Amino acid sequence: MKIQQLIYEDKTWHKQDIKTGFTPQLVLLFASKSALLDANCYESLKSSYQDTPVLGCSTAGEILGERVYDDAAVATAIQFDHSTISHASVTIDSAGESFDKGVELSMMLPQKDLKNVLIISDGQNVNGTTLIEGLKKHIDHDVVVTGGLAGDGSNFEETLVVANDHPKPGLIVAIGFYGSKLQIGYGSAGGWDSFGPNRKITKSEANVLYELDGKPALELYKTYLGEEADNLPSSALLFPLTIRDGSSADTGKVRTILAVNEADNSMTFAGDMPEGHIAQLMMANFENLVEGAEDSAKHAITEIIAKNEGEKLAILISCVGRKLVLGPKTEEEVEATKQMFDDRTTQIGFYSYGEISPQFGTGSCELHNQTMTITLISEG
Repeated sequence: MKIQQLIYEDKTWHKQDIKTGFTPQLVLLFASKSALLDANCYESLKSSYQDTPVLGCSTAGEILGERVYDDAAVATAIQFDHSTISHASVTIDSAGESFDKGVELSMMLPQKDLKNVLIISDGQNVNGTTLIEGLKKHIDHDVVVTGGLAGDGSNFEETLVVANDHPKPGLIVAIGFYGSKLQIGYGSAGGWDSFGPNRKITKSEANVLYELDGKPALELYKTYLGEEADNLPSSALLFPLTIRDGSSADTGKVRTILAVNEADNSMTFAGDMPEGHIAQLMMANFENLVEGAEDSAKHAITEIIAKNEGEKLAILISCVGRKLVLGPKTEEEVEATKQMFDDRTTQIGFYSYGEISPQFGTGSCELHNQTMTITLISEG
């Protein structure tokens, strides 16, 4: 496997290194929405890789190596020695279509020798939970499904997806990775702590939460936010909710808010908020978040066969909420992951509105929020 990285500066793509005989099968593009709205950003990259699919999305921050950028564009071109890729895309108009769109995507990808499906989805008009449920319908349980939801900084207005064409809202892309020598590692970890009382979800519909303990959810949430309530929905990223099934051994999933509705006191989340589940507020500190990023990298490494000295690609998808908490120290979490990998591992990624990865222990793919999620790709 050979990898080439680029960054878009002064209206020009700059290659980090020059490779000869380089014929990549895939280019990943992650950029701020403002950068993607500059037509030259996509067009000039595509002109450099005319025969290669360029796939990606808008972000809440761009990761290249050990750096985190704002309002930039980064790209990575990948040439496999023994493996192949395919990609498919669908349009989505509302979150209610998420399950059906997941099923549609799962049927569009060839299944033979499929090892990993990387999902890059619109971040506003989707229910990540039901999207994943749909994807599972026709994808074998041994296939690792990872990915994330596009971002729009902390604006939560409109996200864009690149499906080998000019960026557009309302798209979901699935990238399939194939080959007998392909090795896929994954990891997902948080670093958030629960606090305050447990509250029961008493009224919800899919990913829209109306009531906790029989009281309007948004009003209750605002009492905890105090002055920060004026900055909703972005301020909610500082205090996500963890939800769990109180009748089982469920360890819980973190959910963050995508939108609020003052008219009916509801909150829309990136994934389902099932009635009867227990919800609890969460908060974070700097040390725990960085340790969570390290844990994610450690787990990803364990999935790769030992003594693999070839080149590897680590795709980092972290949550915009983590970035808001870490502030000027955000780069420390990507530095922490890089230190866990060997010197032949290249990092690229973005800050998202939701992360997709198998759960620790069960291996079942889930939507996560407020996590650092890593997909580690290598050829044995």
